[in-house]
Amino acid sequence: MAALSSPLRVCRGILKELRAIQGPSYKQSLAYNYVMDQFRKNEVTGERYCRAQQEALHASHTYLCLLTSTRSHLVLHNLYHGKGERSPEEVASLVGLRLPTQPGGKGWEK
Repeated sequence: MAALSSPLRVCRGILKELRAIQGPSYKQSLAYNYVMDQFRKNEVTGERYCRAQQEALHASHTYLCLLTSTRSHLVLHNLYHGKGERSPEEVASLVGLRLPTQPGGKGWEK
């Protein structure tokens, strides 16, 4: 298994994603209260190896990955989602190309 981030870093990452989704009033949400309660409940104990804490850390890391991936998916979806029929010039510029022009001026090019 790959080395996981520290619990504090994961908690901050989850709270950052909640802030991005819900705005400045994220501290009043049920999700914020649940995340903070879970992190407080699974703090490091005096035991040498706490399996429940490792499982909770892995679950929180997975949840952070889900939130980050969902946010980046929505950004990409809004950027590239079809907005109806596009002109060939707009499609070419979307992928970083330009359409060739007809030399000599045949009258059909713009």
